[in-house]
Amino acid sequence: MIIKKDQVIYKMSKHNKPVLKAKSQDTIVFETMDCFSCEIKSENDKLAGINFDKVNPATGPLYVEDAKVGDTLKVTILSIEVEEQGAAVVEPGFGRLGKEIKTGEVAVVKIDGDEGIFKGKRFPLNKMIGVIGTAPAEEEINTGTPGTHGGNMDCTQVKEGANIYLPVNVDGALLAMGDLHAAMGDGEISGAGLEISGRVKVKIEVIKNFQYSLPMIETEDKWIAVASADDMPAAADKAIKNLAELVMDKNGFTLNEATMFLSLQGNLIACQAVNPQHTMRMEISKKVLG
Repeated sequence: MIIKKDQVIYKMSKHNKPVLKAKSQDTIVFETMDCFSCEIKSENDKLAGINFDKVNPATGPLYVEDAKVGDTLKVTILSIEVEEQGAAVVEPGFGRLGKEIKTGEVAVVKIDGDEGIFKGKRFPLNKMIGVIGTAPAEEEINTGTPGTHGGNMDCTQVKEGANIYLPVNVDGALLAMGDLHAAMGDGEISGAGLEISGRVKVKIEVIKNFQYSLPMIETEDKWIAVASADDMPAAADKAIKNLAELVMDKNGFTLNEATMFLSLQGNLIACQAVNPQHTMRMEISKKVLG
């Protein structure tokens, strides 16, 4: 089953009409445009010249037939394939150094196997999904905004092999994803990663009658809580609290004990520090979590 890249939404909403239906344990391919809706094709193009009403298209939504309100949708990322070139950008007023950037600039980055080439310099790719989420229960949320539904989390750990746990807020879940990055550093300090089109193959599974309070990520070696808020401290507090709950559940710890243990063994990391809603993650090794 494939959802084509022209089947997109710009808001995550319970009112979106699904473009495909699937069942728990099915495998689906999402073809995605880059976050600029493929409007930046050369270094002569400028970020200021794109249609900002079409930023961060998310392919979908997918209706999962056995997903009901109160369930969790587990999305296993089987593979991420990217196109032959992507774009990195800077723009005045955009990103952490936006006040110091005087002119906009685009760098076209070619992909060569597992490497990118920036101004002649090779670097390793770390392919990831910037936007992945389900429909919120009530209000529409644009695809450029993160929240408890997922959305534009820009988390480098949303990568091949990871399991993403998202809430089912409406029947069918209405899963959508996009905004692939061929490479990105934690924090996304310019406001963009290596923005690129591509294909994502996922397996979906419905976990009945259970939800985390925030999106959770499980990689080969880590558990990760992801949270977003108006500022980084507030997002950090949410992520820490959610992971503390997991530590308490798995080890029988009190909140005091879980907090102390996370301070010894957990890591607090910025996913993106550039959007109106900042996103932080708190992670802990599976080995020490038990």
